[in-house]
Amino acid sequence: MAENAYEIAQRQFEKAVRYVDLKADIAAYLRVPKRELIVNFPVEMDDDSVRVFTGYRVHHNTALGPTKGGIRYHPDVSLDEVRALAMWMTWKCAVVGLPYGGAKGGVICDPKALSVRELENLTRRYATEISVLMSPQGDIPAPDMGTGEREMAWIMDTYSMHRGYSVPAVVTGKPLAIGGSLGRSEATGRGVMITTLEALKRKNIAVEGVRVVVQGFGKVGAPAAYLIEERGAKIIAVSDAQGGVYNPQGLNARELLAYATTQGTVTGYTKAEPLSNADLLALECEVLMPCALENQITATNAPRVRAKIIAEGANGPLTPEADEILIDKGVFIIPDILCNAGGVTVSYFEWVQDLQSFFWGEDEINERLRQIMVRSFNQILRVSHEKKIDPRTAAQVLGIQRVAEAVRIRGIYP
Repeated sequence: MAENAYEIAQRQFEKAVRYVDLKADIAAYLRVPKRELIVNFPVEMDDDSVRVFTGYRVHHNTALGPTKGGIRYHPDVSLDEVRALAMWMTWKCAVVGLPYGGAKGGVICDPKALSVRELENLTRRYATEISVLMSPQGDIPAPDMGTGEREMAWIMDTYSMHRGYSVPAVVTGKPLAIGGSLGRSEATGRGVMITTLEALKRKNIAVEGVRVVVQGFGKVGAPAAYLIEERGAKIIAVSDAQGGVYNPQGLNARELLAYATTQGTVTGYTKAEPLSNADLLALECEVLMPCALENQITATNAPRVRAKIIAEGANGPLTPEADEILIDKGVFIIPDILCNAGGVTVSYFEWVQDLQSFFWGEDEINERLRQIMVRSFNQILRVSHEKKIDPRTAAQVLGIQRVAEAVRIRGIYP
């Protein structure tokens, strides 16, 4: 049975808050979401039947600014998962210095089992249901697992139709043609790559020939793989929901991505041997990038992990028990709220560009992203050394301190 993500987020908070000079009542306030919306809505299907879907939108905190967070379409979406993801978004935005609070949304559905028309009907109806919370100044959704540019375009259009004029800044992760940002599609993977390079420097490991294993070869894992490969690393194994492939001599990440795009999976790739997900996590390598779902490395399989660095491209891929085991083994864990913050950082750039209707070049975006990720990495390491705590707890401490300071300065209304 998978661990409850919200319970894990709470446990991480409890561990970190011990290192923050915080009144108990403010800690109690930061421990829970500000608001939670549950919507049950009808969708007309292709066979003219009507199906009722359940969706969520959770705002964790608004002390630093409007809420920001993705929308997930997955059969296993639950209120507790959305609560956890919203809470992590609060700390993530604070850690990288963005003027946002954390939010998350989701619909319980299997997007692969729906036609394009059914997905559009579902997305537009869900957007209408949560539009009571959405606005460029209030709550700005983005893509997550099971959603992408297309769904963001539908949400933006639905919101705009209700307003009577176009509102590009209400979502991020949109297509370029309607106010999307250059560099956004690769941003999360690029952030994983940047923080991994920083971790390698701290470990005094040269990037040339470094063996990298990627779990989850999707919107995060694939760019992370080919971008670090371009820096000289060797991708020896990747996996997706169907299975994995392994070649100790190295895979060509872009070639494998082209194969996976046409076949719908990496399995069956002829220049590598098949590999199970369980065996992939246990491969000997310098860098392991879990870029799939939560709870992938637990107390059960953590002892088998042989990576020196774990770069958390996914949200919550390690359980607290796995953390303890791996830290004892000397593994350097780049925590999710830093490692995968590239996506929300470039989402912030997209929002700023939309609000001012003035767009930046891709080189400028990538350089601004690099500066923010490196600065945040160094700040977390400083807290880690000062307080003698692991990087995940240090990242949470940094995030909690910044949100708590905003709450203190703003005061409690009324």
